[in-house]
Amino acid sequence: MRRPRAVKTRKAVAKRFKITATGKIMRNRPGKRHLLSSKNAKRRRRLGTSTLVADGDRDRVILNLPFSNRK
Repeated sequence: MRRPRAVKTRKAVAKRFKITATGKIMRNRPGKRHLLSSKNAKRRRRLGTSTLVADGDRDRVILNLPFSNRK
């Protein structure tokens, strides 16, 4: 008889996304690693803040985080 497959968290996803207390998924903005001198200060500040994951990507992130306490 075949054993059921263990549910595992995708660690790459766990490092990139955080789930808030209300169940929303936060992500970091891309574009703040290099070539910063050509970006103005307002843009650099905005890139440093987190934002919500889009609704279309939300289900894919949740599938890879099976042990998250989402609501």
